[in-house]
Amino acid sequence: MTDKDAAQKLIASNPSARADYHWVEVVEAGLMLSGTEIKSIRQSAPGLKECYVEVKDRKGGAREAWILNLHIGPYSHGNIWNHEPRRPRKLLLHRRQIDRLHGALTREGLTVIPTKMYFVKGRVKVEVALGQGKKKHDKRQDLKKKSQQREVDRAVRRNRK
Repeated sequence: MTDKDAAQKLIASNPSARADYHWVEVVEAGLMLSGTEIKSIRQSAPGLKECYVEVKDRKGGAREAWILNLHIGPYSHGNIWNHEPRRPRKLLLHRRQIDRLHGALTREGLTVIPTKMYFVKGRVKVEVALGQGKKKHDKRQDLKKKSQQREVDRAVRRNRK
């Protein structure tokens, strides 16, 4: 276990991301949050299952990456200053990374999906993956490989006894 792994505290993961997509590239991004959102994240896990990333053009030619449909429940003690649960949130990335994501989205037809959310030194980070959607036969092959590996592991355990 490396120092980086020890410093990370997992908040939430997207279980369907690995099953539904072939990952091409993985990028770590910061997440711009308001005060009640970070308190709510510490209190309960957000929902990553249905969210995705979109790159939008801004005035002046700059681009911004936004995470959409990320559900962070309202903070229990937030009263009138509480946040909207599914509001768009800005991803903090370098310009080169945003340009790479934008190019992959437009030219290569890939999808940008969040795979996991975690704390690093008290800050929330999101792991974002460029993915290409799997076809039905790809999913079947993955299940077949998993079951074969499981059988091999069982046989190895039986032989050890």
